Amino acid sequence: MTQAEPTSDPAVDRDGLARFLGQRFPEFGGPFAVERLGEGQSCLTFLIRGDGWEVVLRRPPRGELPPTAFDVTREYRVMSALHRAGAPVPVPAPLELCDDPSVIGAPFYLMRRVPGEVVRGELPGQLASVDDRRRMAEGLVRTLLDLHAVDYAAAGLEGFGKPGGYLERQLLRMHQLWQLARFRDIPEIERVGTWLASNVPPGPGASIVHGDYKLDNLIFAPDPPATIVAVVDWEMSTLGDPLADLGWMLYFWRDPGDPSFGLRVASVTDLEGFPRRRDLLELYAAEREVPAEHLRWYVALAGWKIAVIMEGSYRRYRAGVADHPAFAQLETAVPALAKRALQASTGQLGL
Repeated sequence: MTQAEPTSDPAVDRDGLARFLGQRFPEFGGPFAVERLGEGQSCLTFLIRGDGWEVVLRRPPRGELPPTAFDVTREYRVMSALHRAGAPVPVPAPLELCDDPSVIGAPFYLMRRVPGEVVRGELPGQLASVDDRRRMAEGLVRTLLDLHAVDYAAAGLEGFGKPGGYLERQLLRMHQLWQLARFRDIPEIERVGTWLASNVPPGPGASIVHGDYKLDNLIFAPDPPATIVAVVDWEMSTLGDPLADLGWMLYFWRDPGDPSFGLRVASVTDLEGFPRRRDLLELYAAEREVPAEHLRWYVALAGWKIAVIMEGSYRRYRAGVADHPAFAQLETAVPALAKRALQASTGQLGL
């Protein structure tokens, strides 16, 4: 491998990272390149590549953030626990957490890179067969079931969250975030928030909740057959109601005829060969009870949350502290997300 060319990114203090690597990982020495990965609409992910080595770095986005949001320390903790326990939910191997923001400008952690494909705006050519599309969908549901079956106490995560009152705390927390994020009128967010607060279902028993579980937070092996090799982006994970993950997954699964979100997310599942939302629901419900009368509540909760979170991101973009060009799309994408949440609350998504 040729020697890496030094590059810069305002979200990573290169000198601070070099000192940290030299102290903790002497094998990661010499010049290194910093490459931003993904869309960067929540936590930021970077590939750090040197001469004969590479690691992945995760840190919160830049700018003023709401307290406890974009918590990479939680992400590191749950991934470490699942990795140590040998749970049937594949995660990248965590290497080191640094909670000192003075090192690179924010808390961060390092993990091993998992080679593979992330499915966002288009299907990788080698994983585009109808059979691979079916396998992606079935693997998505199977892995979620495996996650919700993990004994979190045995995995060392008993104190990772407060299972009781999870849904009520979600509503309170997101209402607080909306008050911080709002700067324009999006009536659907107000309407869905009011409906959710008036119709809170009785939650089932607690499990580990990923918090952002959807197709593009999986890494698939680069070659067929389509096989999940890692679940990533655990920053919103906690202990709570597993149906929140189910609702999130179904919200982001587009059926034929569904309008676009305006973002490069869930933009392939309406293609031939992918099962429909209801098929995914039936696969999940075959192993875990899903109260049909409450399902739309969880799907609407997912849409309401992502609309609020993305409006906060859009506000940071307008303030000049979120620099990814994809953030410009949030001008129209956030209202579209909120509209879909309202449709879910009124039963228009066919669930």
